[in-house]
Amino acid sequence: MQTIKTVADLRHTLAQARRAGRRIGFVPTMGYLHDGHLELVAASRAQCEVTVVSIFVNPTQFGPNEDLSTYPRDFLRDEKLCRDAGVAILFAPDAQEVYPNQFETFIEPGELAKPLCGAFRPGHFRGVATVVCKLFNMVQPDVAFFGQKDFQQCAVVRRMAIDLSLPIEIITVPTVREPDGLAMSSRNRYLSDEERRRALAISRGLLAAADEFRSGERDVEKLVAVAKGHLGGVDRLQYLELVDGDTLTTAQSPLGRTAALCAAAYVGSTRLIDNVILALPTP
Repeated sequence: MQTIKTVADLRHTLAQARRAGRRIGFVPTMGYLHDGHLELVAASRAQCEVTVVSIFVNPTQFGPNEDLSTYPRDFLRDEKLCRDAGVAILFAPDAQEVYPNQFETFIEPGELAKPLCGAFRPGHFRGVATVVCKLFNMVQPDVAFFGQKDFQQCAVVRRMAIDLSLPIEIITVPTVREPDGLAMSSRNRYLSDEERRRALAISRGLLAAADEFRSGERDVEKLVAVAKGHLGGVDRLQYLELVDGDTLTTAQSPLGRTAALCAAAYVGSTRLIDNVILALPTP
């Protein structure tokens, strides 16, 4: 594995792979890797000859009182995990490499960025879309892999790739969960043992609603109520919404299209997100 810090070195190295006709897969991350990230790496390696992982804690997607300064970081650990997982290139630029002096050009996502997390984190998806677009331009992959846990992010990135005619296939990989159901997240390390036990309420509620859906329930209010009935363990529920899987607008009863039941909640001071896809057969 090569660890590369600059765009110039990255492009030089990948040009050789591109000339050889090798398919390039890309997994963008903010580091502090877990099995969910490694599942994305495995998906890339299964479909591509060269897998690139980036590690960059992106300052433009954090709000003024969010956890940029305390976001978990352990580069040597991440480097070893990538090497052991068969990553070809680990791209780890510094902030100056990504955002040079006098940087002022941003990607402004549209309606998909407004509900759910977008309603509570102003500017978040502006920062996400900008850094992902920049990383796409740096790596120029054939395929990029994202986790379903960040469902809205996946929707925003996919729309951006279509709207800006980026020749990149976007693949969403199902959420990886701990054995007890908790969705894997780098922020889980913030949780105390007691908070982690209470955090299970989120996945328990979502998965209970998914069971009801599989049993034939199609009423939006009833499905949301099933999930909400399990969420007493969280300290503050920010949102729990059942949305259309394509538009992210509020789903209508009876469900006739694939939808996503999405939640964001605080357990202690830690904000956690999760979702389940309620998939209907394609006509």
